[in-house]
Amino acid sequence: MGMSIPQYLGQMDIRKGVVGLATGAGFIYLLYKAIKAGIKCQPPLCTASPICIARECAGPRERALPQEAPAPEASSVGGPKGLAVERERHGRDSGELRRLLNSLEYKQDEYAKSMILHSITRCVYLLEAEASSCTADDISLVGSMLDEEDNSVKIQALNTLKAFSGIRKFRLKIQEHTIKVLELISTIWDSELHVAGLRLLNSLPLPDYVHPQLRRVMPALMEILQSNYILAQVQAIRLLSYLAQKNDLLYDILNCQVHSNFLNLFQSTQPGSLLFEVLVFAERLSEGRNSPHYRAVKWHYNEQSLHEALFGDESRLADRLLALVIHPEEEVQIQACKVIVSLQCSQDVGVRPSSCRPSHSYFNSGENN
Repeated sequence: MGMSIPQYLGQMDIRKGVVGLATGAGFIYLLYKAIKAGIKCQPPLCTASPICIARECAGPRERALPQEAPAPEASSVGGPKGLAVERERHGRDSGELRRLLNSLEYKQDEYAKSMILHSITRCVYLLEAEASSCTADDISLVGSMLDEEDNSVKIQALNTLKAFSGIRKFRLKIQEHTIKVLELISTIWDSELHVAGLRLLNSLPLPDYVHPQLRRVMPALMEILQSNYILAQVQAIRLLSYLAQKNDLLYDILNCQVHSNFLNLFQSTQPGSLLFEVLVFAERLSEGRNSPHYRAVKWHYNEQSLHEALFGDESRLADRLLALVIHPEEEVQIQACKVIVSLQCSQDVGVRPSSCRPSHSYFNSGENN
């Protein structure tokens, strides 16, 4: 039986056994535990926004977050979804998903299309058997919604494709829309569209034939990374970290122009989730620079490039990394250490200098002072 935080705290006999801790860390810890326990009694804060829907299924380049099962909701077409789930549990096809897909084929206004796509997304997550029985034509129908003028319809279509990407047999068909998705996120400045599009891309293996398009959208990805919208930033950096492992794209990433304050992404005040992803990105870039394939060429970088911001003579990355070694979150500490080791290794293997002067050792032991 749930209770409010004040009720919970009221039942704690603080006067017995914790008097010695009343002014110390022990009391604060107990209070924290009590508040945490009280909060657990509250329902999860989630909305019907496209982002909340998209969070329910993590892709291969995403760290899944614990989510509670979606509550049954009323469908605009086929009755309560809770009943549909129950019918599927007993081996019966509810027909809910098929009715929604059929209704999408009829002429609908933009709001109706958005709501139907929203319901399809929920059904794909909840009605696994019915979703698996869908066809490639159904994927094409959903993909055609990316050409709609209204951004909300595009966002919901991206979320629906993301839901279907969890079913292996549809991934190749969904890949056909990769270039369109890249076009959307690079030409429309809408944070929710960026999140939806990038989460879809991060759920798919990206074929080599899209690499030319990826080169063209690299500046847009870097701009999203340097925006102030955390969800979009995390998705952008995950995609960039994946692309940094591609030999033919590494230089394009390193030579991409960034803002003068790019290293602010490494400040300890940034959210831990973003810091971790940024550090993974830095490690992969450093490893890529160290590879024999990359060191075989003398590369030229522009002065405002990502390479110069991270690895150039004037970079203050080392200072930021040393500060992150004592970050409160352990995974950030560990990842910062990994980047430090990787940077030191680049000095040991003797990375071939670019057109800029070879970088000095990031972590001098003091002998040059």
